[in-house]
Amino acid sequence: MESLIKAVLEAGEHVKKGFSEVQDVQYKSAKDLVTRYDVETENILKKLIQPLYPEHTIVAEESSKGNEKPEKAIYIDPIDGTTNFVHSFPFTAISVGVYENDEAVAGVVYNPIMNELYSAEKGSGAWLNDEQISVSSNDDTKKSLVATGFPYSIVERECTNMLTMLGNILKSTRGIRRAGSAALDLCYTAKGVFDCYYEFNLRPWDVAGGICIVREAGGTVTGFDGVPHDITGNFIMASNGVIHGKMLDLIRCP
Repeated sequence: MESLIKAVLEAGEHVKKGFSEVQDVQYKSAKDLVTRYDVETENILKKLIQPLYPEHTIVAEESSKGNEKPEKAIYIDPIDGTTNFVHSFPFTAISVGVYENDEAVAGVVYNPIMNELYSAEKGSGAWLNDEQISVSSNDDTKKSLVATGFPYSIVERECTNMLTMLGNILKSTRGIRRAGSAALDLCYTAKGVFDCYYEFNLRPWDVAGGICIVREAGGTVTGFDGVPHDITGNFIMASNGVIHGKMLDLIRCP
C-alpha cells in the first residue's frame, strides 16, 4: 500500500505542475474535456503502478477500450474533475482503485492542489493524510447534506427524471452540492462532510478508489436496487449507511 501511495504522490506532482497553466483542451464529447496532463499523468501512473501489481490489468480512463471488468484490476482516473482542472478550481484528484473478484481491496484518492491524500485498504480503515476518518452519524434526511453530479450526456438527452429526483431531494434534505469530482465526493462522504452522494452514468475509474475509502470509513455503497455496488453499474449511492434506505426512496420516487 505504501508503494501505491508513493506512486500516486509522484504523479500528483505532475498534476500540480499543470494546474495553473493555460490548458490545450480537447473534447471527447460536447462537455467531456481532456488535456495533455490527463494523458501524461495516466502514463506516469501506469508505469509506476503496473510493476507493483503484475497480475492485475490496468483499466485507465484515457486508454480504456470499453467497460472492462478483469478479475484483478487497477482502475485509474488520472485527473478526476478535468473541467475543474481546466478552470483552476481546486476540486480535482487522482483516483486509483484496486479490485479483486469484483471487490474493492484498496483505494487512493489524492488532491494535490489541496494536499488531501485519502487512502484505504480492506480491513485497515480509511485515512486522510495521517488521520483516520469516518462517515457521519446523522440519521435525519432533513439535516443531511447531499452531493451529486450530472452526466455529460445531460446535454444530449431528456433529463426530466433527473430533475424530478433533484427536486425530491432538495425538498427533503438540508441541501445539495455539485462540485465536479466523483472521487472527491466519495471521500467527502467518507469523512462525514456529506451524508450521502449519488450519481448516474459514471465509469469504473471514476469511483473505484473512493468506494473502498467509503466502506472502510463505515459507509454503505450500493446501486439503484440497494445491493452492493457493481463497478460497471450505471448508478452509485454512497452514504453513512444510516440514511441510505431513505435516500434511495427519495431517488426512486416518481
